[in-house]
Amino acid sequence: MKLKIAGLQFSYNSHPVLEDVDFKVEKGEMLTIIGPNASGKTTLLKCINNILRPKKGTIYLDDRSLGGLTMREIARKIGHVPQSGAESFPTTVFDTVLMGRKPHGGWKPSDKDLDIVSKTMEKLGLEDIAMRNIGEISGGQRQKVLIARAVAQNPDILLLDEPTSSLDLKHQLEVLDVVKKQTENGISVVMTMHDLNLAARYSSKILMLMDGKIFAAGGMGVLNTRNIESVFGVKVDIIKNSGRPMIIPKEPVL
Repeated sequence: MKLKIAGLQFSYNSHPVLEDVDFKVEKGEMLTIIGPNASGKTTLLKCINNILRPKKGTIYLDDRSLGGLTMREIARKIGHVPQSGAESFPTTVFDTVLMGRKPHGGWKPSDKDLDIVSKTMEKLGLEDIAMRNIGEISGGQRQKVLIARAVAQNPDILLLDEPTSSLDLKHQLEVLDVVKKQTENGISVVMTMHDLNLAARYSSKILMLMDGKIFAAGGMGVLNTRNIESVFGVKVDIIKNSGRPMIIPKEPVL
């Protein structure tokens, strides 16, 4: 499924947060949205997931406007993983992942729902902690559980807001490997991220936001010294690593 954003604008009261945002994501692509704090990254994801209603513009899933879909239809097509720590509820890992099946059925899970949840947890390496309370597991495991819940929805598009925040390096790579694997199954991924090197390693495309506007968008060429200095206010060196840029911070721009 293709995601297309056309002329998106959003404001909190009279304060503009997003202005004239246009981009598209093809089936199986991974788009990473980068930018400084308060640049509109999280707000953009919430607009795509219909949590926030834009002031202007249209969001298309293939050729259908998001505004013409019911909440249940949206939940079947879009899986959302919020920032780590954004949710807390006393339930087991299995039941948390099972919540992802709600858009497809009633309150009582079917045998198909249980089978999908079991297979999803197995793919993400969560079967050994299935009956543990989600509040008792590590941050990396918890993030995998939230991703598993979204994947269990069988979505066409996966939205992730800072999926590696507060994770150590090992769990950052494990979580992003899991996310990347979903694109091989045809799922499109849109995620926000602060770590430019992880963005370069895993992304198909980069979208750079600054003050609610798209400063640059495209392939890895977006991650150049001029763009990074302009948007983040930091001078960097860039070297190539396995054909991908590696960003080495030098000093703030004074």
